[in-house]
Amino acid sequence: MTIDDRPRIVGGGPKKLLYTVDTIRRMGVGKAAKALTAHNTCKACAYGMGGQKGGMTNELGEFPSVCNKSVQAQSTDIQPAIPNEAFLHPLSDLQQLSGREMEKLGRLNTPLFKAAGADRYEPVNWDFAIAHAAAQLKVTDPNRSFFYSSGRSSNEAGFVFQLLARVWGTNNVNNCSYYCHQATSEGLATTIGKGTATVELEDLTGADLIFVIGANPSSNHPRFIHMLKHCRDRGGDVIVINPAKEPGLVKFAVPKSPTSMLSGGTEIASDYLQPRIGSDIALFKGLMKAVVAIGAEDQSFIAQHTADFEALRADLEAVSWEEIETITGLSQGAIERVATRYANRQNVVFAWGMGMTHHLHGVENVEAIANLALLRGMIGKRYSGLLPLRGHSNVQGIGTIGVKPVVSEQVFVAMEQAFGVKLGRAKGLDTMAGLEAAARGEIDSAVIMGGNLWGATPDTAFASRAMEAIGFKLFLTTTLNRGHVHGLGAGEVLILPVTARDEEWSPTTQESMFNFVRLSDGGIERLDNVRPETVILCDLAKLLLPDSPVPFERFKEHRQVREVIAKVVPGLEQLADIDVAKREFHIKHRVMHTPEFGTRDGKAHFVVTPLPKAAAPLTLATVRSEGQFNTIIYEEQDSYRLKAGRDAIFLNREDMAALGVRDGQRVTLASDTGRMEGTAMAFDLPRGSALAYYPEANVLCGTAVDPRSKTPAFKSVPVWIEA
Repeated sequence: MTIDDRPRIVGGGPKKLLYTVDTIRRMGVGKAAKALTAHNTCKACAYGMGGQKGGMTNELGEFPSVCNKSVQAQSTDIQPAIPNEAFLHPLSDLQQLSGREMEKLGRLNTPLFKAAGADRYEPVNWDFAIAHAAAQLKVTDPNRSFFYSSGRSSNEAGFVFQLLARVWGTNNVNNCSYYCHQATSEGLATTIGKGTATVELEDLTGADLIFVIGANPSSNHPRFIHMLKHCRDRGGDVIVINPAKEPGLVKFAVPKSPTSMLSGGTEIASDYLQPRIGSDIALFKGLMKAVVAIGAEDQSFIAQHTADFEALRADLEAVSWEEIETITGLSQGAIERVATRYANRQNVVFAWGMGMTHHLHGVENVEAIANLALLRGMIGKRYSGLLPLRGHSNVQGIGTIGVKPVVSEQVFVAMEQAFGVKLGRAKGLDTMAGLEAAARGEIDSAVIMGGNLWGATPDTAFASRAMEAIGFKLFLTTTLNRGHVHGLGAGEVLILPVTARDEEWSPTTQESMFNFVRLSDGGIERLDNVRPETVILCDLAKLLLPDSPVPFERFKEHRQVREVIAKVVPGLEQLADIDVAKREFHIKHRVMHTPEFGTRDGKAHFVVTPLPKAAAPLTLATVRSEGQFNTIIYEEQDSYRLKAGRDAIFLNREDMAALGVRDGQRVTLASDTGRMEGTAMAFDLPRGSALAYYPEANVLCGTAVDPRSKTPAFKSVPVWIEA
């Protein structure tokens, strides 16, 4: 199959429906129904569904709200335990398994220990595991450690996690957002004074134009496609800005819609701009330049609610259309066409993904999006605003409750007053800085709660060196992944099995990308030897900090944790009695239906964003497939991209001809960082652009980071084809 077959590829549809049904059948209909309908928040993306309205219900009460990603996540948690006989095999055997094969091993149901110099894991009991972890941390200088969390964990576990680290003596506390949306938080802080979405889910129901920028929700946020279809059904527009022409964003057969299914799919994109990789700031300047040229800027809004517009206007006048066309590869006419659509709409939502944040200028990308929205007063009113498409289900909540290197002085003081402790104010290490310190031999211990830090880190060789240099690693996880068998080194490793969200011993909470906090009941019993993260952390704290005034033993009951969070973290006051009142809520002062900005002067600020340096002749963006979630690989082939395998290297057809590369040919893609062998495949991309799958293509990505967000450039990697 080649790019010429593209018209026959449609996102969603009967095949996805049948895949979901087959997955449920393999899970067992009874188990699947129990998992999907229980009052627990979806474990996949942060778009959010589930909670007290029901497992397959969204914030608007719509049922059924379930997607392929939900079912895939549940299928993992419902697996039986990995048999202990598997651990008779040496690490060298486990290292041969692919990401999908690791995922299919089953659930972890016993603590595992790798002794220093050992070549395999051995099952151990809980008493040994907790005592040994505490003993190893006790001999570690807290400043020579780091704590890392994924977005899977609950607010309660995250709060205890960061509290334990800070009371012990380190602010080296970070989360996976430094590898994804930290640039969003930084870019929104400078422009609107807030770091999260300004819209709630209901706002999407009244938008007459939705921009989808640097994201592929057909694969990564399938429920969002439902809202895009509704926008088109109401006569609205969906403008997609993405180098790759993704089939699921062109046409998608929405399983919930009989008409969409029977007609062979619904047109999603009204217009589709394909700028060269990394050229988005030039495109946004072109759109703004065109809006101003036709006099469509909201002069009243700009005058009353913004600052620094004249600097932006001067910058737009200084950039020429010739420069914009050269950088983006798009014509002035195409950009003006989209600008005119924008000028003619009244309620506009801007949604973006990591295609905007995974650059050395990711913060500037986000600032440019905010500029474009502010130009027409699209922030601070109903049915309009900004929507960063967050990844993991509670990644935003983990940041909200303090799992980050720097928290506000207000939160520091509140924690000190709540517990009668004195906390250090030294700036903690972000994710990449922590690994660079490890590579220099400056990190002795790491506590890693969820995720696959090894697999998520750019420059796989560097990731291995850094992780191997850490003498003691403590992992908390539901399943094994490749990061548990690679990058181990000669040191000690403990892996502790934790409950999945719907197995928690007491209710937990999570926050969606819409700033909505849900309550998950937990309570499902599947495995007999797994423990909640909070229980593990509190048992660890009891041994590590026996004289601490912090009542860690009480925090095994999540209600006790929530009562403290409600006093410590601004905006979460309603968390205190959520398990009694059953009232899920939006965090205060985030959703913006009036133009009240969080800046010092109360105004939104336009920010002049410099044009990034010219792209390399061939620039790579790493992407995810339809059959994966973050680093988790559920399926080896991508049904939305020509059934490509994990080693696919997608190229523009004209570039392939110029390079003498045939469709299906084995080639080596090279960068200054590494080499990757793969299969060349023609795809609808601009000249000079290439795609390959994350995390396999991490071998090509360097460790340089955006100086402001500390996020690596996974989506703007200079590469070349080696002969």
